[in-house]
Amino acid sequence: MKEIDFFDFSAVLLLTFVLFLIIFIRFLIVSGAYHYAFFFLFRKRFDKRILDHTALKKKQLYKELYWSAISGLIFAIFGIFIYFLWSIGATAIYVDINAYPLWYLPISVLLTLFIQDTYYYWIHRWMHKPSVFRYFHKIHHKSVHTSVLTSFSFHPLETVLQAIILPLIVLFVPMHYYALLFMLLIMTISATINHAGVEIYPSGKYGKWFGHWIIGATHHDQHHRKFNYNFGLYFTFWDKWMGTESPESIGK
Repeated sequence: MKEIDFFDFSAVLLLTFVLFLIIFIRFLIVSGAYHYAFFFLFRKRFDKRILDHTALKKKQLYKELYWSAISGLIFAIFGIFIYFLWSIGATAIYVDINAYPLWYLPISVLLTLFIQDTYYYWIHRWMHKPSVFRYFHKIHHKSVHTSVLTSFSFHPLETVLQAIILPLIVLFVPMHYYALLFMLLIMTISATINHAGVEIYPSGKYGKWFGHWIIGATHHDQHHRKFNYNFGLYFTFWDKWMGTESPESIGK
């Protein structure tokens, strides 16, 4: 990881633009590949698992693409901010793989996902308050019939709320930068799975157990349809503990 001169505005602007392209292109590749795989390549196998066969409107997709691009830019700005914090030694991010035991790598990822999930559950519920909803969360819920592009389609204020937890986490949670990059990949894949409109979790005994605790397409689709249920990000336990899980959810 190389340092840059953060007093050089042009260098910071260029790095932000490059990071935006990486984030946004990665998002388009992951979401596009996912949609193509399950709606075209494996359509026959997963046809019964598609949650809504209604054709997506182009107007919705264009708007989702627009808001997703803005979200990608905001995520890039926060990414540069995290890089700045690391460059001045203000974070707990470490480069030496031997600084902590190897078994800590997955622990750090799980801990970070737990913190992020907890944070998001409560701000998500807050954003559903009528006085708050129209300013923060309305854009995302305009997609009742969700698509892979919905996963990044947020109002800028909501995107800031989502992104702000990451700098706070890296200030205090020791994490190897490879683990951090892996966690960011999980975020993209999880968001795509949850909004793609096709249930990929297996229906057998172990699949139902997995779907009972891990949020998937069915669980989050119920949130977009029922509105006042299923507020979690990765895991279902906060919804279970707080009584906000839809009765229709997987495992019930």
